Order: sequence, then C-alpha cells, then structure tokens
Amino acid sequence: MNKNIRRLGIALLLVSFFTTVLAEQVQLTEQPHNSIQSLEVSNIQNGEVVVKITLDQPLPTLPAGISLSNPFRIYFDLYNVINGLGRNIQETAEGDLRSINVVQVGDRTRLVLNSSKLMKHEIRAKDNLLLIKLVTVAENQATSTVVRFAENSGNKQTNILRDIDFRRGTNGEGRIIVDMTKTNASVDVKQQGDQIFVDFVDTSLPSSLKRRLDVIDFATPMQTIETSKKGDNVRMVIKTHGRWEHSARQSGSQFVLEVRALSEDEEESAKRKRVSGGYTGERLSLNFQDVEVRAILQVIADFTNLNIIASDSVKGNLTLRLKDVPWDQALDIVLQVQGLDKRKTGNVIFVAPHKEMADRELLDLEAQLQISEMEPIRSEIFHLNHRRVNSISFDGMLSKRGTISLDEISNTITVSDIPVRINEIRKRIEQLDVFERQVMIEARIVEATESFSRNLGARFGVQNSTNLGSQGLGISGNLTDSSALAAGGSAGGSNNLNVNLPAAAATGLLGGPAALGLSLLKFNNNRLINLELSALETDQKGRIIASPRVVTAHGIEAIIEQGDRIPYQQATSSGATSIRFMDATLRLKVKPLITYNGQIDMELNVNQDKIGTPINQFLPPPINTKQVTTKILVENGGTVVIGGIFDRTENEVVNKVPLLGNIPVLGHVFRNTTKVDNKRELLIFVTPRILSENLNIQ
Repeated sequence: MNKNIRRLGIALLLVSFFTTVLAEQVQLTEQPHNSIQSLEVSNIQNGEVVVKITLDQPLPTLPAGISLSNPFRIYFDLYNVINGLGRNIQETAEGDLRSINVVQVGDRTRLVLNSSKLMKHEIRAKDNLLLIKLVTVAENQATSTVVRFAENSGNKQTNILRDIDFRRGTNGEGRIIVDMTKTNASVDVKQQGDQIFVDFVDTSLPSSLKRRLDVIDFATPMQTIETSKKGDNVRMVIKTHGRWEHSARQSGSQFVLEVRALSEDEEESAKRKRVSGGYTGERLSLNFQDVEVRAILQVIADFTNLNIIASDSVKGNLTLRLKDVPWDQALDIVLQVQGLDKRKTGNVIFVAPHKEMADRELLDLEAQLQISEMEPIRSEIFHLNHRRVNSISFDGMLSKRGTISLDEISNTITVSDIPVRINEIRKRIEQLDVFERQVMIEARIVEATESFSRNLGARFGVQNSTNLGSQGLGISGNLTDSSALAAGGSAGGSNNLNVNLPAAAATGLLGGPAALGLSLLKFNNNRLINLELSALETDQKGRIIASPRVVTAHGIEAIIEQGDRIPYQQATSSGATSIRFMDATLRLKVKPLITYNGQIDMELNVNQDKIGTPINQFLPPPINTKQVTTKILVENGGTVVIGGIFDRTENEVVNKVPLLGNIPVLGHVFRNTTKVDNKRELLIFVTPRILSENLNIQ
C-alpha cells in the first residue's frame, strides 16, 4: 500500500513538472508580447466620454473602429494583443456608454463599446496609451441601419464608385478594395449564411463596374463578387465557402472588406467541439485506483494550468480509468460521480457539493435583494419615437418597489425603480423603439375575355310565277322582310317556304345577320324557286383590370376593401322578415414581413366578388367570386403571378333537313350551323415595394 502511494506521488510530481515546463515554453514561443494592462473611463464636459487603454507597448498602427446599431456599439480589433485585465467585461455609467467587453480570440483582442445611443468616435495613440473619444450623435442625425460605417447625413453629395479591386493577402485572406469619390460615404455590411452583402448608400455605379468577378482560383474564402445597382444604392454580393470571418474598415474615400479563413487551431477547436459534444479541452488519460478526489483535481489543474479551488467539504476517493478524453469532460465526469458542481470565473474554477453551491448562490441572491431593497429609487422618463407606449410589455422587469406609468398623449413612459432595473428597461426600449420599415403592396387583377361566334343558315321556297312574266335567272330580296329575319321567324313570303333555317341573331347585338336572296325561275311550269342565304359572325374581346394597393408596416396586417353591400330579405323562425346585407367587394388583405436580406414574405388574400343574376325575387342574388389565399416570398420591387385560371368553352350546333342536309356542298342550303368559341383568363399579379423613412420607394 505504501509503495502504491509513493508511486502515485512520484507520478503526480512528474506530471506537474512536465506540464508546467511545457506551458512555459508554449507561452514563451506563442504568447504575443503586447497586452492590455488597464482600462479607464472618464466623462468630460458636454457628455463626451474618453476611454483610456494602457498597453505594454505602443501599437504599430491605429485600429479601425466599426460602428454598429440596434444595439448601438463600436468595436476595435487589436492584433497581436492579449487581454491582461483578468476580466472580460467592465460596467460603466459614464454618459451614454454602458459597458465595455474585452474578448480575446487567439492573438487578437476585440474591444466592444456598448452605448445607449449612437455615438461617433475619435481615436489617437500616445506612447503606450490608446485614447478613444466618444460623442453622442443627435437624434435627428442618427439612422436605423443595421451596420453603417462613417455615417455623415449632412453631406448630400452623390457618391460614385471609381474602382473595385480584389487582392489576395499574404496569409490567404481575400481583400476587396473599393475607391469612391465621396469621403466617409455610408456603407452597410450584412452577413447572410455564406454570403456578405455590402450596400453603398446613395451611390452611382458606372457601367464598366457592373459585373461579376470569379475569384475562386485565388485560393481565398471568396468565390464570386457581384456588383449591381439597387435603387439609389449599389449592392455588392460576395459569395464565400468554408469557415471564415470577415472585417471591414474605411479610410477617407476607400473601403476595404477582408475575409479570412479560420486558422487550423480555430478550426481544430471547433471540430473538437462538434465531435466531443461541446468539449474543447486538450485530451488526457487518467488511470487511478482509490485515489482522493482532491488529488485528481490537482492533476487536472496542473495539466490545464488553471486555478482550481476545492471547498473543505469536497471529500472521498475515486477509481477511474479515462483514455484520450478532453480535460473539461474528464472534470465534469469526476464532479458528476461525486455529486459536485463548479463555477468558473476567468481562469479560476471553484468546486463544491451541489447543495453547498446552491446555498452560496442563494445567500448571494438574498444579499443582492437586500441591497436592491435598500438602494434609493430613481425616476426616468422615456420618450418613444416609433412605438406606442401601450405596445411594449415590461412584465417581470420591475422590482418590488418599482412603478411604471404610461402617458398615451405624449407617448412617454415614466419609470421609478432602482438604477439596475431602469437600465434593463432602457435597453428594452432601445431594442423595440425602432423605425419599422413600411411596404407598399400592389395587386393587379386582370380578367381577359374573348368570344367568337359564327352562324350560317338558309331559307328555301317555291312560289307561282305566273304574274311575274317570262324571266330567267334573277336576284330578289322579297322572300321575307328583315324584321322577321332578325326575329328568327318568317313573314311576308313565309307561306312559300319549304326550308326555313336562317342564321340566328347574336345575343346582345342589335339587328340580325346579313342575308342574300336569289330567285331562280323554272321555265317548264312557271314556278319560281327562291333561295336566301344568311350569315352572322361576331368577335368580341375585353379586359377588366382592378388594381388595389395598400401601405403597411413590417409585420402589421392591412386590409383595403371597395364594393357594394347588397340588401336582401331573410325570413325568421316566427315568420317575420328582416333585412340582411351581403358583401360583393374587391379586397386586398396582406401581412408583410421584411427578411434580413431585403426580401418580403407575405401572407396574402386577394378577393374580387361581383353581383350575379338573381335567381328569383325570394332569394338573394348570387355572388360571383374570385379569390386567392397564399404565402409567398418576393424580392423588393419584384412581381409575381399568384393565381391564374383559364376557361374555354367551345360549342357547335347543326340544324338540318334529314338526308338533304348531308349532301356535299348543296347540303348547306338545307342546314343551319352555329359555332361558339369563348375564352376567359384570370391572372393576379402582386408587386411589393419597401419604402424608405421618407416614404419613397427604395
């Protein structure tokens, strides 16, 4: 037993020695020489805020600041600099600056300045000091774009793209360099999946730069770069592949977008996390027989170079054998077996039993509640610009002593509570009280009709021609009068008709078909043979267009309706009658949602009703309806056909004298032919357009 303990102690010492030496060598070879030592925030006059960062060494170049909105923040990337503060966040209440996040990824550290309002910045360096000056932008100059660089709303000079250049960096990154005519022009950058959208606001694009570049052969994360005109803006779409990250900066009239592939270490870390179920630690092997839990925690602490503090109540022995397991997974296994829990702060891990950890957190929570109960109450008034005060819910955000009042006339919210809760309400208002873009939806209902009919007929008769004298072949129109022919009957000489099959008049037309009468005299018996041919051909074309349009905000349902309300009598169970109304209207009902990439998702209902022909006086008139209900995704300004109905009716009727009507050629005299061909087509087009803040079409 003593030999096993001695061997275990020697093994622990060797593991601790080699891991310490290895960690020191890795730090000496890989750790960047520059680090952030301190971070101070001070508020000077007129609400200006100065952030002072102290570094070990001066920076070779000033970092570019990138401004974001919704929420408002500015971030700076410091390359070859590590976070030496020992914390990742610093709360502040100076001016409109709320907090500062310090995030380290590899040898790069990002400073994120979170503010309650849009702020512009100036940056300068003095020796190893980095000074960032922040000034709040007035509300009438602030914009609501998602990402905007160097916004300068006061300068309305038109911007023109002069050149677009692509280069490959020394480390395989893709770099797009855009030269513009305007200094500090407005540029919006958005990421959607494997694409990056860059919008140059109020910018013109020469025809020579309207093109698509294929850069896949340069072995960068970029594949294609497509530049086109989109309204008053110029949009650049970059399609990428693989795992990457992008950064953008602007200096004067030059804009640079850089896309960098993730390093092998970053890719390996992400791969390990996917394979091991979220664990990213270096792999280790443990093989212990009946060893104290504290000793195992010490081995893991030496392997990871982390500070692990165990509570006095952590006791017990453990036997385990783990081979090639991430160290953070091994730590979780040890804690789960022993009923322990952990909390990590920076590079310090505190380990204690579950109940003890819960009791500690409960005591901390009670202490915080006691502090909040003793903290003085403060009041603040919030003026809403875009939302109604009764449309935002603050359930669960107030403390026990907090109160909130809404004034719908001035559209203001008055909050009385402790400062922490007021800050939470302020953040919620800033997130929700934003300009909701509006959409104009126009629907066009096109109904095209085409009708064609052809009627052919003949009237044939024999009469005595004694009084007509001797004559040969002649033309006569006295077989019947035109009124009788138009009525489809016979008059005048109808007593002499042997065949009466004239062409019928078309429905809805005045007058009858055209007729041609022939008189043929047979010499041997003074009999006169009369023949009349009639024909009518009609061709009608029509088009009915209805174009309802409506404007509504993002996510808000809108209805526009026009038409008639038709009264009718309805009998009740008692025998009495009452007047009811039914609608025959043209209606457009739509609920649009603007997607992240500028497309429009619509829940749409288009309805066109017309009053039909009443069946009788006791029933309400029928309603001829045309309706489409659908959900579609359309690009801004695009037109889509959401419905189409094609109806065609063909009919041919032949009335003829048996046998005689079947004789070739001559049979046309003994038959009547009616041919009808009607076509009707219904199409519904929908065009959505996003409106800018000044209600102009984008």
